[in-house]
Amino acid sequence: MERILSVEDLSVEIGGEYIIKGLSFDVKKGEILTIVGPNGSGKTTLLKTLLGLLPYSGKIRWSKDIKIGYLPQRLSKDRFAELPISIGEFFRFKSKNDDKILNMLEDVGLGGGREILKRNPGELSYGQFQRMLVAFSLIDNPDVLLFDEPTSGIDIGGEETIYSLLREFWMKKNLTIFLVTHDLNIVYAYSTNCLCMCKTKFCYGSPKKVLTPESLQDIYGTEIKFYEHTHK
Repeated sequence: MERILSVEDLSVEIGGEYIIKGLSFDVKKGEILTIVGPNGSGKTTLLKTLLGLLPYSGKIRWSKDIKIGYLPQRLSKDRFAELPISIGEFFRFKSKNDDKILNMLEDVGLGGGREILKRNPGELSYGQFQRMLVAFSLIDNPDVLLFDEPTSGIDIGGEETIYSLLREFWMKKNLTIFLVTHDLNIVYAYSTNCLCMCKTKFCYGSPKKVLTPESLQDIYGTEIKFYEHTHK
């Protein structure tokens, strides 16, 4: 399988402190890499560094002409409610084709015709808002998607829906997905590989190899309990 990303001895230092130090891993085309770890462990920093937004040492090699979509952490529907912008205007930052936008919204379960384009994103429920963000990240047909906690702020039922939606697009479009999450229980269902990280401590490999009580206690510093949640 084609390697889409190679990371070698990656280190990121901010304010005189190493947020990431000595990280190496590869990602192949079509994989879902789940990135887990405690708060402040460098997960969001890693995504931003892979996007070229932060200075680093080491090597990051993407395949040539790769198009990357990024859904950052905690885009707020409440903040959108304060802005004079419609869903249509938001999407037109990426596409001027309203039919394409409507089709994409329909694909993520936000149908209802052209009226939805006139609504403010803040009028949506939290689950609908996350669906809209998934659609926004997919509208320009990326090869790779980086999601930073895409289910933040929604209930367990909504989480399952979003993860299932991502898996559906992964299968349909042969995407490569990087998924930051705090929910270890979904890792078995949606991951091909898993990266556990806490600044200078890392473990990388298949979920069954990585998510052991010993490795998780080493990363989190405490006993972590979870169950194997398999996708049906």
